[in-house]
Amino acid sequence: MKFNKIFAIAALAITMVFSSCNFEDLDVDPNRATGSPANLILNGVLNNLWENAWTLEQRYNQYWCINYNYYGTNEYWSGPASTDYTRLKNVIKMEEEALKAGAAAVNPYSALGKFFRAYHFVNMTQKLGDLPLSKALQGLDIQAPKYNTQKEIYVQVLNWLDEANNDLASLIAKGGQKADGDWFYGGDLTKWQKLVNSFKLRVLISLSKKEADADLKVKARFAEVLGNPTKFPIFTGNSDNLVFIPSGSIPNFYYRKNPNNYGFDALRENTSKLYIDLLKEFQDPRLFLVAEPAEAKVKAGVSPTSFDAFEGASTGENLDDMATKAQKGEYSLISRKRYYVTYTGEPVTQVGYQEMCFNIAEGLNRGWATGVAEDWYKKGIQASMDFYGLKAGANNVDFQKSGAKLGEFNTYTINVDFAAYLAQPKVKYAGNNAEGLAQILKQNYLAMAQSSGLQAYYNWRRTGIPAFLTGVGIGNQGKIPLRYKYPNAEYNTNKANVEAAVARQSFTNDDLFGKMWIIQ
Repeated sequence: MKFNKIFAIAALAITMVFSSCNFEDLDVDPNRATGSPANLILNGVLNNLWENAWTLEQRYNQYWCINYNYYGTNEYWSGPASTDYTRLKNVIKMEEEALKAGAAAVNPYSALGKFFRAYHFVNMTQKLGDLPLSKALQGLDIQAPKYNTQKEIYVQVLNWLDEANNDLASLIAKGGQKADGDWFYGGDLTKWQKLVNSFKLRVLISLSKKEADADLKVKARFAEVLGNPTKFPIFTGNSDNLVFIPSGSIPNFYYRKNPNNYGFDALRENTSKLYIDLLKEFQDPRLFLVAEPAEAKVKAGVSPTSFDAFEGASTGENLDDMATKAQKGEYSLISRKRYYVTYTGEPVTQVGYQEMCFNIAEGLNRGWATGVAEDWYKKGIQASMDFYGLKAGANNVDFQKSGAKLGEFNTYTINVDFAAYLAQPKVKYAGNNAEGLAQILKQNYLAMAQSSGLQAYYNWRRTGIPAFLTGVGIGNQGKIPLRYKYPNAEYNTNKANVEAAVARQSFTNDDLFGKMWIIQ
């Protein structure tokens, strides 16, 4: 009897314990984090913004060539592009975590999130065309989202940028607001607001073929930014640039040159004819900082500081021919002094003041707003000269000694006269006409060397200036693609919608040479 009483009490106790226990709690590992602070997620989001300086994209921009096919070719792409949707999922998670931590509805992470959305959707649509947007990023709820038209994407992008600008303005007005985890601008929201509006000018210029579209309001938006600098602050100098500076002693063969990869790359990469010929055409002192004189020309008696001593290879040249000529010293190599002697790589500008100046000059040349295009054209040139550290008067330049080890240079002096440079007939601004527009576009091309992702290619695709070089070396029957194909994963998981988008845009078999809406 006593035993039964004890058993009943024990059973009651066990029942009480389990009745008060949530079994789902047993599945939670108390040692594993269930979320990440918004500032840590922001760190990763920012890491996904920067473009490498020495990637295939810069070959597609025709700034440099590879002459040794074991390491690659100068052919353009023939297949699909990757998308940024995973990166955008991180943006959404960043915003969610900020709210979970008690942030207000409008906070630094939500404001930056709108910019990141605009940035990534522009990146994707410029490569592909129509994309899922309004029905995208909804997880299991919509696994096969329909595609928005490219026009709809740009309408949304411009709205996001306006919202980001307004949100940042309200946060700045409150004071004490900062985006922790920001290693580009140190959390300074005033810098981000300038970036948002400077990027907006890039987007508007990219829509030049749609300047009359009533929904986009390209000209009105452009004039609004320039006409109201208090509401729409923009970059005021190179210090405002969104720029990445690669550094560290561990060699990385993809995003910077350094002493460790000198033996692999220095003789296998040379400058491109398009880039070098433009610098020579303008008698441009930047040439002496980015390239080495062609060894064969120096041996033939040409002065190393003569523009005639430099020669670039055509991107379209047969690779075997390019390799033979490079081995003979007929082509200019990339500057060893600038790009190889340290582990601190070339600063890689993602969105920059110099580009913004040329974008403003182009808009004014097209008559989109009131202003002096020539002033912005000159500002853009000067900003690029400043980026390379050129100063008025004597400047030292260093070229590798023939057959010497890295670090053994001959030093020469070149004289720079900015006023004389700008007064040259081919550089002096020709006015708000086709010739003046061509000058702006060519100088913008020079200023964006080894930076700004595919912007140089996009400007060529939109305007044809400067004229990119073609030939057997670029592949695709000697034709430069106008777009990428859609990812293979879309055909596996979202076939009906991607095929409908391809048909709507008249891309035959999702072809590389179809003209997307933005360039029609």
